[in-house]
Amino acid sequence: MDTHQPRPATPLSPHGGGGGGGFSAILTVFLSFIAIFAMIVIPSSSTIRNGFSILHQVPEGHVGVYWRGGALLKTITDPGFHLKLPFITHYEPVQVTLQTDQVRDIPCGTKGGVMINFEKIEVVNRLHKDYVHDTLLNYGVQYDNTWIYDKIHHEINQFCSSHSLQQVYIDVFDQIDEKMKDALQGDCTRYAPGIEIISVRVTKPKIPESIRRNFEQMEEERTKVLIAIEKQRVVEKEAETNKKMAISEAEKVANVSKILMEQKLMEKDSVRKQQEIENQIYMARQKSLADADFYRLLKEAEANKLKLTPQFLELKFIEAIADNTKIFFGEKIPNMFLDQRLLGNFLQQLSRNVSEEEKSTA
Repeated sequence: MDTHQPRPATPLSPHGGGGGGGFSAILTVFLSFIAIFAMIVIPSSSTIRNGFSILHQVPEGHVGVYWRGGALLKTITDPGFHLKLPFITHYEPVQVTLQTDQVRDIPCGTKGGVMINFEKIEVVNRLHKDYVHDTLLNYGVQYDNTWIYDKIHHEINQFCSSHSLQQVYIDVFDQIDEKMKDALQGDCTRYAPGIEIISVRVTKPKIPESIRRNFEQMEEERTKVLIAIEKQRVVEKEAETNKKMAISEAEKVANVSKILMEQKLMEKDSVRKQQEIENQIYMARQKSLADADFYRLLKEAEANKLKLTPQFLELKFIEAIADNTKIFFGEKIPNMFLDQRLLGNFLQQLSRNVSEEEKSTA
């Protein structure tokens, strides 16, 4: 009979059964591997990144927005690396810098019923960081579909329906940009204040080919008219320039003639003044000479007055008679020569006449 001896009992581990410690270590390593895989491998896949990743990156120019169980959280993160709960928290980056939304293929009908198509309208806009939560809470991540894409379609159709093709295509085309900008910004300011419309760029719409050819012909005719008008303006400008040049030349000649005339008048006036001065000098000289002659004669008269005595006159008479070389022949000698009384009477009469003249003069 066989006898079986019992096997010695294995000492129990303080943590449980005999193989429990090795299993726990293996489980820990496996979970660590899964965590590393979730942090490194899964975030690289853009499809399931938001649901399963723990580590995520917010790019520059964006902010991070989070949903938990479908509810928008108030948490807003800045650019950089951040952590979140996988499977529970959903994340989306939202751009807060300038962005350009291109709205394409916008059909519209003009006031006259002509269908045209705007191939592309660009809207430069920006969502302010402080209004990110409120905007996404009311209009979702695709808020620009509501306030830019759909709004552009609406405003373009409103504009076309109130204007003719001539106005839309030519006359007021340059005003469409500002009208669209004002319309978008007005509604955004009222309902979504965080959206700022910077500018709107509208391309030329496509119109039916036959109408386009008519517009081209009209533009050609208008160009010809503008060229003719411009030529006329050039001719008028040249005529006006020539007229101004002629007037300027005539004024210059007139001014030169005036200056020459003034110069001649000044010369004549100078000659006249010089002649007046010479005349004054001559008159002064003649007056001076006349005064001198008068003074000389006056003095001679005074001297003669003093000299005209009967004795002096008798002497002068005798001298005059003595100078006479005439010889008288005949029986009788003239009485004047012999009669001394006649001589005396003559001298007395002469002296009397001189005295009377002096008295009358005095």
